[in-house]
Amino acid sequence: MSEPTLESIEDYSSLKGEKKRVVWAVIISGLIMGAIYAGAKSYYASVNDEIKVKTGIPTPRH
Repeated sequence: MSEPTLESIEDYSSLKGEKKRVVWAVIISGLIMGAIYAGAKSYYASVNDEIKVKTGIPTPRH
């Protein structure tokens, strides 16, 4: 059993019909999710209520 080559795939040159719509839906949904993630990350990135700690965490001695 040999692997298919790009030339043997029937819709290599152009996608048509339902496959084309599915590909575009996946691309657009990925871009939308990326934009939402980037917006949320930039909005929630700054922390204004952090607690300053001056002493370190002690390590146990064995």
